Amino acid sequence: MRKVVLYTITSLDGAVDDPTRAFPPDVDPDKPQPPTFDDGLIAREAELLATQDAVLLGRHMYDEWARYWPTSDEQPFADFINGVKKYVVTSSPLGVEWGDAEAVTGPLADIVRDLKGTEGGDIGVHGSIELAQSLLAEGLVDELHLAVASVLDPEGRRLFEKGTDLQRLALVSATPTVSGALWLVYRPASR
Repeated sequence: MRKVVLYTITSLDGAVDDPTRAFPPDVDPDKPQPPTFDDGLIAREAELLATQDAVLLGRHMYDEWARYWPTSDEQPFADFINGVKKYVVTSSPLGVEWGDAEAVTGPLADIVRDLKGTEGGDIGVHGSIELAQSLLAEGLVDELHLAVASVLDPEGRRLFEKGTDLQRLALVSATPTVSGALWLVYRPASR
């Protein structure tokens, strides 16, 4: 059965709005800075993306990414997100065309159930923080992947800032990288 896999880049204190604050693209090696998105993180991301053949996106993320990713060469994510089937949770028609995208509407639990009931690989959730928060609150995430930078960032939203019921998670793996980052994988403890 397909899984819903939530992946996000975060600071140690949970800031998720601007990953370039946690993992800047250009780092001066002579100045203390946050880690770059190193080879270890890139390899983990590529492994994760290889298991997914669909993504769920929120409408705002879709509109923002539809302007950015078609011309980006940031790999491995650019090729993945431009070519993958995108299901956009929205109540209005998509105004911008971007690859294989489809608007989906209705209760989130129904959307997830219907997608998981089809043939295919895992269903990724990338960015789309409000959608990710809703999926977590409703217990619809099967696996959580966090690329954690060793920085504290006082700005922006937090993935876990909205109150949810207590949820216990089981650590599947914790992989440190040479830049001081961690790739953490969790599953709901009840599964």
